[in-house]
Amino acid sequence: MKHTGLKLSLLTLAMTSSFASSPLAAETLKMSSWVPPTHFVHTQILEPWTKEVEKVTEGRVKVEILPKALGTPPQHWELARKGVADITWGNFTYEPDRFKSIWFAELPFAGSDAKAQSVALWKSYNKHLKADPAYGGIKLLSVGMFGAGIFNHGSKPLANLADLAGQKIRMGGPIQQVIIEGLGAVPVSAPATKAYEMLESKVLDGSLHTLESVVNFRLTEKLPYHTIIDNGLYGATFFLTMNEKKWNALSESDRAAIEGISGETFAGKWGDVFNQQNTTAEKTLRAAGHTFSTPDPELVSKIGEIRSKMIADWEPEAKKVGIADPKAVLTDFETDYKALAGQ
Repeated sequence: MKHTGLKLSLLTLAMTSSFASSPLAAETLKMSSWVPPTHFVHTQILEPWTKEVEKVTEGRVKVEILPKALGTPPQHWELARKGVADITWGNFTYEPDRFKSIWFAELPFAGSDAKAQSVALWKSYNKHLKADPAYGGIKLLSVGMFGAGIFNHGSKPLANLADLAGQKIRMGGPIQQVIIEGLGAVPVSAPATKAYEMLESKVLDGSLHTLESVVNFRLTEKLPYHTIIDNGLYGATFFLTMNEKKWNALSESDRAAIEGISGETFAGKWGDVFNQQNTTAEKTLRAAGHTFSTPDPELVSKIGEIRSKMIADWEPEAKKVGIADPKAVLTDFETDYKALAGQ
């Protein structure tokens, strides 16, 4: 009996020693993404970031991008907040009433350099936007923007107000709607994924996109005319976010490591990729014989008038959600953008 007890004690000691010396199981976080795995956001932005997470945490934290999205694109903020997914990314534009404080970054002339935009927006979030309760209850890992949104048309250049009159233009949000209506065109609400069939069936005459979007949504043959507006007709804002409970459950050192590759670093890399995509797309479209136009002074002036009116309308809305000085938010964003775009 004594020998049996000794053997059990030695076995227990060996097992305990083995467990103590073996590494803890990695924390695997589930990420929901709504673009296909072939899309450049997946291959050039999200996948490299997940690999960096594993690297900087020395394998203690892994991120698995699920093969299928757990909801529609507009649901992705809530998917992370409620813990349906651990990590998500998405477009603030899809919930415009909720994220009114960020509208300033989507107005006309918001910029054409996606990297400068993205980093400037991250600075704006940290300095100003955290006061808005809409961003609470979740860990915002980073933000991004996509460069210059422009007019793209199926049959003619859009260089003046007369060209735009009555034209049916696809748009993706209320800011774009105000711009289109203000210029005398007819806004048609639809996701970018529906643009091809709507152009094919003549429901649309044109569509708002970045140049990379024209190529990546396979609209090259449907939209051969592009209006290049200095600093863009509109912008778009994106988020990378994580469930707060899951974030808080990570060790302090792992949270610090992940923050080191997120935030401004991620925003910069996001912008670099979009800049490269837009540059490549323009070369592709010009090589395909597409027509590129610039707006006449009257059209530029009208866009400026619309922007001024939108800023005046946005300021009281921003104050309602906790932004004490909306003018300072816009000024700081523009100042940061100009400084970054010059680098």
